[in-house]
Amino acid sequence: MAEKETKTCQNCKNQFAIEPEDFEFYARIKVPPPTFCPECRLKRRMLFRNEMTLYKRKCDFTGEIIFSGISQDKPVRVYKSDVWYSDKWDSIDYGREYDFSRSFFEQFKDLYRTVPQLNRSVLRLVDSDYCINASDLKNCYLLFNSELSEDCAYGDGVTSCKNVYDSYFMKHVERSYEGFVCLRSYNVFHSSNISGSHDIYFSKDLMGCEYCFGCVDLRHKQYMIFNKPHSKEEYFKKLSEFNTGSYKSLIQLKNVAGSLQLKFPVKFMHGYNNENVSGDYITNSHNVNHSFFIDEFEDCKYCYWMGLKPTKDCYDFNWGGASEMVYEAVAAGYQIGNARFIYECWPGLYDSSYCMFCSSGSSHLFGCVGLRNKHYCILNKQYLKEEYEKLVPKIIQQMDEVPYKDQRERVYKYGEFFPPEISLFAYNETIAQEYFPLTKEQAIEQGYSWRDPETRDIKITIRAEELPDHIKDVKDDILNQIIGCQHEGGCNEQCTVGFKIIPQELEFYRKMNLPLPRLCPNCRHYQRLKQRNPLKLWHRKCQCAGQKDDKGTYQNTDKHFHDNNHCPNEFETSYAPERPEIVYCEQCYNSEVV
Repeated sequence: MAEKETKTCQNCKNQFAIEPEDFEFYARIKVPPPTFCPECRLKRRMLFRNEMTLYKRKCDFTGEIIFSGISQDKPVRVYKSDVWYSDKWDSIDYGREYDFSRSFFEQFKDLYRTVPQLNRSVLRLVDSDYCINASDLKNCYLLFNSELSEDCAYGDGVTSCKNVYDSYFMKHVERSYEGFVCLRSYNVFHSSNISGSHDIYFSKDLMGCEYCFGCVDLRHKQYMIFNKPHSKEEYFKKLSEFNTGSYKSLIQLKNVAGSLQLKFPVKFMHGYNNENVSGDYITNSHNVNHSFFIDEFEDCKYCYWMGLKPTKDCYDFNWGGASEMVYEAVAAGYQIGNARFIYECWPGLYDSSYCMFCSSGSSHLFGCVGLRNKHYCILNKQYLKEEYEKLVPKIIQQMDEVPYKDQRERVYKYGEFFPPEISLFAYNETIAQEYFPLTKEQAIEQGYSWRDPETRDIKITIRAEELPDHIKDVKDDILNQIIGCQHEGGCNEQCTVGFKIIPQELEFYRKMNLPLPRLCPNCRHYQRLKQRNPLKLWHRKCQCAGQKDDKGTYQNTDKHFHDNNHCPNEFETSYAPERPEIVYCEQCYNSEVV
């Protein structure tokens, strides 16, 4: 087995390590070791993922006006989904000979710009036009990366939910507002990391609880207010006094709850039923490193937001899963095997490299776009098996001899994911802007494209500060108003400046006694993202010092395995050392909470 090596990233110039097990994986999947560090590889893949930006444009097949993640000014043809998936056209017709005098990525870019594009990745939507990367939705609005949900709006990662608004990563939840990572719960408001609970307000890290307000780190409790027990009668009397329909009260309650949460320990990572893992929000996994939001993974590394399972032997994989032996992939899954450098390929792709939108049992493809149930193709041109097997090694050799160089002189040989110039999206149209925010000047300086917001004549009819404080004072004519976002476009959060309240939203606020929002949907989304830890890990020690944490803030309630001594455990965590949270190892946390 190869020894550990330290390399310098050709993009950010920082050093990164390649471990012996990494070399073993690269050898098995037949790629050279990477020249970009893990973070720069992640950012590069993110540049192909437009999660939330929608445009109206023309379908280049029917002439209809459709919704699309690709704006009208992009140099490509776009087909609406039912046409794109039909037999009315065939991407094999766009095949071309490989030109050994030009770099592979130049030729692939030409092919990618020529083959008609899918307008947006959606399936089986009913009255849910303003959604993208979604399936099986009914009566939903501005819902992204979501499925099997009804009557929901302004959400990201919403699955099997009903009446869920302004939320992130929710599964099997009903009636929720401003929820963050909640599971199998209902009536959850302004709360995060809630599981198997109901009627929860302003709380964090609860499991199996009911009727809790402003609580943290509780298991199987009821009628609790700021972690103090109350009788049923006292609880509901106090609840009515909190005046949750008032925006002023909302701000005060969020501040009080937030201060309380910092006085209790957090576990170094969110997850359970794992063995030898590092990252955050990992469940039922084994031998998984530096991965986030995954379930049922084995022998994987650098994987993120993977909802499909099980997945095995994958590196550098975002969105998807249910695959084996995959490297450098974006939005792919269901029966994907021995595939590298792929984008939007599902279901069914095997033994292939550098493919986009290829699926339906395809195999042995190299540099192809939009093929379904095809085999032995290069740049969408059909070959015999023997011809394919002779030509691919020659192309790989030529990729090393005639590499692609971008405008910053970054070199792309065989083994690198697609260069940013191939993406149809500007930096600020992609999820890269969420995790690695840049200004326009920074993005351009780093070699990325940028799209200025479309000029719109937005006539604000009511400013945020002019809205009624309490929901009971809101009249029906609010539906006709254009509300000015508090940020007024001065943030770096894709602010829309003005926004409207939709009828089902107003009905929900009234029913749940919630005040009107003061920020536009995009800015609200970015506020929720602040609850999300970065996709980075720091090596830290447990902060349990015996009877208290090492800052003296939290008093332990039970005896720990290390008695009165400082806990010896160390771990990798997404909580940076300078953050205010009290970070405990799993043993110490479980002694206090579970």
